[in-house]
Amino acid sequence: MVVMGVVNTTPDSFSDGGHFLDNDMATDHGLRLADEGAEIIDIGGESTRPGSEPVSVKEELRRVMPVIERLAKRCGAVISIDTQKPAVAKAALDAGASIVNDIAANRQSTEMWQVVAEARAGYVCMHMQGTPQTMQTEPRYDDVLQEVGDFFSERLTRLAEHGVNSEQVALDPGIGFGKELEHNIKLLSGIHQLIISGRPLLIGASRKSFIGKLLGTPSNERLPASLACAACAAAEGAHIVRVHDVAETVQAVRMAEALSGNR
Repeated sequence: MVVMGVVNTTPDSFSDGGHFLDNDMATDHGLRLADEGAEIIDIGGESTRPGSEPVSVKEELRRVMPVIERLAKRCGAVISIDTQKPAVAKAALDAGASIVNDIAANRQSTEMWQVVAEARAGYVCMHMQGTPQTMQTEPRYDDVLQEVGDFFSERLTRLAEHGVNSEQVALDPGIGFGKELEHNIKLLSGIHQLIISGRPLLIGASRKSFIGKLLGTPSNERLPASLACAACAAAEGAHIVRVHDVAETVQAVRMAEALSGNR
């Protein structure tokens, strides 16, 4: 399993908002995560927590570009840009990022896919019901595993039609994005059903609010539960785990792989 470390250059992300607003601090954090074992560093400049407000392209670029440029020169890890905006994705790819992590893969516009196709970049296709502003307003599913799987199949077809080869794509069920507690639990319990067309599956459960709803813990006390989710994902055959706590997660997933034979 590949561990993806999170660097949020935002003032309002749900877990670490405001911690890495300074470019030097964000860069140092990215380097530290790489040293701890992150093979991908995912850099984001816009909070996508439930109810968050969007920021302008100009502001998002101001937040992420200096960090991407510095890490591209100094870091051995692959760099990912966590963005919904095609203009930000293009600038990041031009500056040294290799992956676009796109929470808004449910959009109908094709502009982002054209950027990815032209750059031959990696693309994380994430399922979300609604938008960050609306996604937690009574999300409903008849069968969340079936519906997320169907979304993946439909998106892979559309991406291919717009020049994004399936080999460029990883799939993310979007834990916490338009899902209630029971939906998140079903997705994490059914990971093997979400591995479609041989594409890598990315799981991002680190510190998320469903853990707090289940266990009553604030975001800064969710490491044990986050490690349990990562270990379960590794044992069930997921390929990438997106986390805040890299060193601890690397230990957890390597042990889970050894015990399950999924290394």
